[in-house]
Formats: sequence, C-alpha cells, structure tokens
Amino acid sequence: MSWDRQITIKTPQELEIMREAGKINAEALASARAAIQPGATTADVNAAAEAVLKKYGVYSPFKNYPGPYPYPASTCVSINDELVHGIPSKTRKIKEGDIVTVDCGTVYRGFVADAAFTVGVGQISEVARKLLEVTEGALYAGIRQMKPGNRVGDISAAIQQYVESRGFHVTREYTGHGVGRRMHEGPQVPNYGVPGRGLLLRPGLTIALEPMVLVGTWQTRILADEWTVASADGSLTAHFEHTIAVTEDGPVILTLLGEDESGQKRASGI
Repeated sequence: MSWDRQITIKTPQELEIMREAGKINAEALASARAAIQPGATTADVNAAAEAVLKKYGVYSPFKNYPGPYPYPASTCVSINDELVHGIPSKTRKIKEGDIVTVDCGTVYRGFVADAAFTVGVGQISEVARKLLEVTEGALYAGIRQMKPGNRVGDISAAIQQYVESRGFHVTREYTGHGVGRRMHEGPQVPNYGVPGRGLLLRPGLTIALEPMVLVGTWQTRILADEWTVASADGSLTAHFEHTIAVTEDGPVILTLLGEDESGQKRASGI
C-alpha cells in the first residue's frame, strides 16, 4: 500500500476523539476474538466486528481501501503463515491449533483508530505460543520508547532487538505508521532501525505501532487473492498493533477497552 506521509500533531480535544474511536475499535476486536472458535469461518469473525461498528454507527477505513481491487471487508483475518491482509471468507474455517490474526480499524468523528491481535485456537504448538508472546512483547517494547525527545529509530530498534534476540524475524516490507484523519499518515515506523535516527517524537503525534513477526524468515509473498501477505517459507507469523499517542507524560494507548491507557505502566510488566 502507498499512503500520504503527512505528519499531523493532534490537539488534546482530537486525542479525546481518537480515544473514543479506540474504545469502539477495541470492542469490535473483542467481539471478533470471541467469535474465533473451531468451525467458525473467517467471515464469521469479520461479521462479529462489523456488528459492533454498526451498533455505534461507525465504519472501518479498511473497507473499499484501494489496492489491486477495493478491499472487501471491515477487518483482515489471517491464519498461521498469513501475516496480514487476509480477506474474510465464508468458506475458510478455523481449526484447533491455528493461530488467527485480526486487524480492524474504526473511523469515529473523522478520526481513525487501528489495532490488531493474534490468538491461538485451543492447544497450539510451543513455537506458536512463544511467537505470540514475543510479538506482543515487542509491541510494548516499542511503546516504551514513544516519549517526547526520542526518535522513530528508537522505537524501531527496540522492536527489532526484542524480536531478534528471541530468535524470530521482523518484516522488512510492512511498517507501522502515523494515524489520524487518515488511516495512513506519516511517519513510517519500520520494525527495524537504528536508535537516535528518524523523526523526533513530539506530544500529539499518534502512531499505529504494529510489530509483524515471522518464525523462519523476514521475507514474504503475496497470495493469489492479491491482498493476503504470507511468509515466504510457509512458517508461522503473528501481528499485534495499538494506536498510541505521544504525550508529555509518556505514551498513551488509545485502543484499549479499559481505563489503563498508560503504555509505560503496561509495558513495564513485559
């Protein structure tokens, strides 16, 4: 995907709107998570999230997003070796032992929230369990760096070091990104980088931070549907994402259901 790299600094009032968008998005993802059961289809998972969006009268920026053809759903539902952009299907059934990633966006009062998770279905392999743990941990390692005075490279390097020190690989082809009135704004935030380099972080900057981690290789391929991205070697993948605001008091996670929005507090336990 290509997008406008314009960087926007949000006012406190705009951050409040984004927090409301984030709560709705979190509720949609919680509903999607509850729908992930053996025998359910990926379309069932998408429908569960869409029902929440409909309840609030909002929509997902994913639907009709331009690409090889307009993206046809409100969520991306990807399984096992599929890293991102999996198209929900009425015929694709979830099985015991799968790991399933759901990515969802919400537009509320003109502002976007974007988040994702990966979850295991029933009993999963030890490799899959470790992959999920490391990918979520990498997200919070990156969040810890999202404070004024740091740079984008500090975030990227923290994610890369966390993942690679645990024997996994970060994607080189897909990145985190600024988010606000557009789903994709600047800055681009790769999952690898050099500390001290890149854009200086300022209060009011909002980023959808999304480590995407692969077991066997960082390389990926596009499947025949022209949207789904999978690992090049067929190995397992995982993806966790939150929308986070840089504030004077440190990072604030905007895409949580509850009131604990402090990225520093949550990250300190990883």
